[in-house]
Amino acid sequence: MKLFYTDVFVLPLPAGHRFPMEKYARLRAALLASGVFSESDFHLPPAASDEELARAHDPAYIAAVSCGELEISAQKAIGFPWSPGMVERSRRSAGATLAACRTAFVDGISANLAGGTHHAFRDRGEGFCVFNDAAVAARAMQAEGRAQRVLIVDCDVHQGNGTASILRGDDSIFTFSIHGARNFPFEKETSDLDIELPDGCNDDAYLLQLDHGLDTAFDLARPDLVIYLAGADPYHDDRLGRLALSFAGLAERDRRVFIRCQALGLPVAVAMAGGYARQIDDTVAIHATSIRLARQILG
Repeated sequence: MKLFYTDVFVLPLPAGHRFPMEKYARLRAALLASGVFSESDFHLPPAASDEELARAHDPAYIAAVSCGELEISAQKAIGFPWSPGMVERSRRSAGATLAACRTAFVDGISANLAGGTHHAFRDRGEGFCVFNDAAVAARAMQAEGRAQRVLIVDCDVHQGNGTASILRGDDSIFTFSIHGARNFPFEKETSDLDIELPDGCNDDAYLLQLDHGLDTAFDLARPDLVIYLAGADPYHDDRLGRLALSFAGLAERDRRVFIRCQALGLPVAVAMAGGYARQIDDTVAIHATSIRLARQILG
């Protein structure tokens, strides 16, 4: 199973910044230490090109990001100050999901050890997201003739508002988001299928709703490819989550998604999306379990 990583591309952040950048390097180290993966499984992705990004983003926005011409208000909405490192990291993160999708068509499963930047809109970023890797990758796979229909299964605790907005009206890419009703973004977009969950939703209630959502999404999407955002932030001790899933519940969530894909013989590209646990090792453990289950079931 090929794993694409971007943690070597430094994103300079101010002291005290809330985004846990170190989780990505820790995840790669944890997977390597597990004995399940070897050094040869880890790969640096190419950066997404302007042409690839422009299938999902306004060329003027791509240019503003690339040239350092974002307004201060736009940088504040993203949550990162502009820097050359921010540009390189964002392009590589989108490139990692592109690479994971291409690899999935050969190997059945692949993963971006970052990504899931689903709050990026066509002409702006927000919520720690600059370029929308899932939308970019889905459109690329169609343009390259690898897939006609794509399903994006977004299990981050926050709605994939940017993904929904970019892909609105595109019947060939189905967007399914299961998320907290009262969490960010507070003004939701409309996905092809949205399931909103109450604060404190536990394992059993979540998995019941997930099963209903997967039934509907696979029936309507009829996909050739699944892009799965395996957010760690529905965890009960996540600082930004508001739901109450356990380690076991999150593992079962992943298992159910992967089993569905396995039964249909579908290639799957996984992205990590959010995770802000009070103990960063909890976030790393959740993400690592998602990757190990992907390999176990689909590898």
